[in-house]
Amino acid sequence: MIDDLCDGPCSEEIAIAMFYCDFRDQREQTTTNIMGTILKQLVVRGQVLEDVQKAFQKAKNEVGGRGLRLPDMMQMLRQAVATLPRVFICIDALDECFPKHLLELLTSLKHILQGSRGARIFFTGRPQVQAEIEKRFTSSVIVPISPKTHDIKRFLEKKLEMDTDSDAMSDTLRADILRIIPQRISGMCVAESLVLISFTILH
Repeated sequence: MIDDLCDGPCSEEIAIAMFYCDFRDQREQTTTNIMGTILKQLVVRGQVLEDVQKAFQKAKNEVGGRGLRLPDMMQMLRQAVATLPRVFICIDALDECFPKHLLELLTSLKHILQGSRGARIFFTGRPQVQAEIEKRFTSSVIVPISPKTHDIKRFLEKKLEMDTDSDAMSDTLRADILRIIPQRISGMCVAESLVLISFTILH
């Protein structure tokens, strides 16, 4: 999806920011840090960039050299989004967002949408986050997907072709990889239900 947005005919008119949630990085992936990462990707030039630089410098010079607080970050992010004709914010693996920060993150993203008609948010995640998304983004479009066995097999074949030490793998081991892994992954996806993709549109 990111490639389609970047390579599309209107790519020059679209600003894209993305973030991948990772449960192993809970200490760093706070709402403030996530919104700061999005802000850095959207602010590349103009008056908004100057305002952001001044705000960061002011916070750095204060006692203890604190970083920007979430309200400050949100104000600048809304300002940046308002200056852009089309903005896509993509949050991948939302279900891996630390529960302590999830609701605050969704609320912050909702506030961005409310301030700009040209902003769109795209989430991916497992079904356990669907209810929270639908509660806050009433016009969201939910697209359930699950990988097909032949897609998993094709992915594995490509990876095996790129193996730089192909002599270390026998034909039997290769056949077992292509047989066992797709079966187990497909079974796991059925057991966990479908992966959730949410494309949120606010008019």
